[in-house]
Amino acid sequence: MKSTTFPELYTKRLLLRRLKESDAVNIQFLRSHDAVNTFIKRAKTDTIEEAITFITNINTKIDNNDILFWSITENNSSELIGTICLWNFSEDRKIAEVGYDLHPNFQGRGIMSEALSCILHYGFEQLRLDQIEAFTHRENIPSKKLLTRHNFILMKERKDEGNLDNIIFSKSRN
Repeated sequence: MKSTTFPELYTKRLLLRRLKESDAVNIQFLRSHDAVNTFIKRAKTDTIEEAITFITNINTKIDNNDILFWSITENNSSELIGTICLWNFSEDRKIAEVGYDLHPNFQGRGIMSEALSCILHYGFEQLRLDQIEAFTHRENIPSKKLLTRHNFILMKERKDEGNLDNIIFSKSRN
C-alpha cells in the first residue's frame, strides 16, 4: 500500500518536509563536506547532478514506502540545513533506524535535538513503531550525547557488521 501524502512535520523552530530538486546544492554540500562526513561511511555526492540523482532516488523510495526522509529547514526559510530519516524498516515494520546530518553552521544550537524529538514522536505515535535504532560511530561524541539525551540505550552486545566502528543505540516505545 503506497502512501499518498508525505507527512510534513512542524516544531517550534523547524519544518521537516520532503526533499525537492531545489535542495540539490545543499544535499551536495552535506554529502560531500568533510566535517559532516567525518564519522559516516557513505559515497560522497560530489556534483549537483549526483545530488539530483540522490534526491530522485530518495523520493522514489518514499513513494515505495521504503523510507521516510525529511529535509530540515527553519520555519522562516526554505533552505535545507540538514536531513533526518527513518529507514531500514524491519519486515514487520515495527523497528526502524534513524539517520541524520546537519550543516556545521547550525550544529550546537539544539536543532537536531528538536528534529529528533519530532521524528521519535512521529515514529512511535503515528507509525506505531516498537523500537527505533541509531547506528553511530563510536567516536562521534555529539551524536552519542544526542541519543543519550533522548533516552536511547547503548546496545553493547550488538555489532554493526557493515561498519565495526559503529555502535548501536536503541529506544523503545514507552
